[in-house]
Amino acid sequence: MEAFLNHKGLVAPLDRANVDTDQIIPKQFLKRIERTGFGEFAFFDWRYLEPGVPDPDFILNSDRYKSASILVAGTNFGSGSSREHAPWALLDYGFKILIAPSFADIFRTNCFQNGMLTITLDKDKVDYLMGMASSPKYSGYQLEVDLESQILKDGNEFSEKFDIDPFRKESLLKGQDEIGRTLTSENKIDSFESSRIDRW
Repeated sequence: MEAFLNHKGLVAPLDRANVDTDQIIPKQFLKRIERTGFGEFAFFDWRYLEPGVPDPDFILNSDRYKSASILVAGTNFGSGSSREHAPWALLDYGFKILIAPSFADIFRTNCFQNGMLTITLDKDKVDYLMGMASSPKYSGYQLEVDLESQILKDGNEFSEKFDIDPFRKESLLKGQDEIGRTLTSENKIDSFESSRIDRW
């Protein structure tokens, strides 16, 4: 996966709590094994009145959010099943950062494993960002994230420090999932395996 250092992007608001993985990527689209090609099916049941007919009332169908790369959502985002296809779909849709008051644990782990940053903030801070991204006055509202310093800001008045597990932070900064981190010790692993063979 690509290293994540910093990112600045358009913010889209999804003011819904308990968004589960079946809504992020419905089960009928889980038939492929590639990690790409799921973006067109993200939030499918909410995005379309019927196949090929977008729902004009669904927030992400608004033209102002078409190029959004940061999603601000409600509490317990990513609940439900453990399907890794959910972060695949969000990444393929174009999102690089998710911000919410809380995330389902397995979903959050899957996001990190795929190079997507999840940021947990207090609900009042999330409500503020939701309001800014929704307001016609602030059309084109953007946020900037510096992972090294763990700062989230909007270039105006908002600036907030966020927490992240040090292991996850280092993995994102280096662009390494758990397999990649393991392979950095490949020489030690080979040496250990050779010593075991020598014993026999």
